[in-house]
Amino acid sequence: MSAKTATGYTTAAAEGDTVVLLIGMRVNHFWAVHQWVPVFYAMLRMLRELAAAPDRGLLGRVLLTASPRTYYVVQYWESKEKLYAYATAPDAFHHKAWGIANRKQRAGRLRGHVGLWHETYIAPEGSYESIYFDMPPFGLAAATGSLPVESRGRRAQRFAHRAGSQAVDQAESGSAAAKG
Repeated sequence: MSAKTATGYTTAAAEGDTVVLLIGMRVNHFWAVHQWVPVFYAMLRMLRELAAAPDRGLLGRVLLTASPRTYYVVQYWESKEKLYAYATAPDAFHHKAWGIANRKQRAGRLRGHVGLWHETYIAPEGSYESIYFDMPPFGLAAATGSLPVESRGRRAQRFAHRAGSQAVDQAESGSAAAKG
């Protein structure tokens, strides 16, 4: 079943800083199935583990592919502290998976069959925006909820949005309209 489409313009209901983790793999040799399939399934296992423990801090995620070789996940986290806590938690599957990868690396058993990568971004409040048109909640909006774009302003001032500053946003919109 698909999510209900929100008509018109909406934006993510995110408040505060936004933590985004892009993490993925690249299949360098398709024939080395025994090398890349376990990596793919390890990511799915970590996502299931995180879904079962919302207190770990993962707000939402989107699985994507960049090509037949490259698969990745865009993840939205409550905070960098919760992301780091999960990445280093001895009881988390991530810790076990990286232990296996590091032991294989040290033993010279990795042959470049699969590449791994991640990028982490912390976007401070007031330095990001999201706009969706006739879309079900997606990306950041799926992770934090959505609301009408007008609640954050109709123009580029959306970048300046701060939690609890709707009165200021509306006053700025009103004075801008008066200046015409």
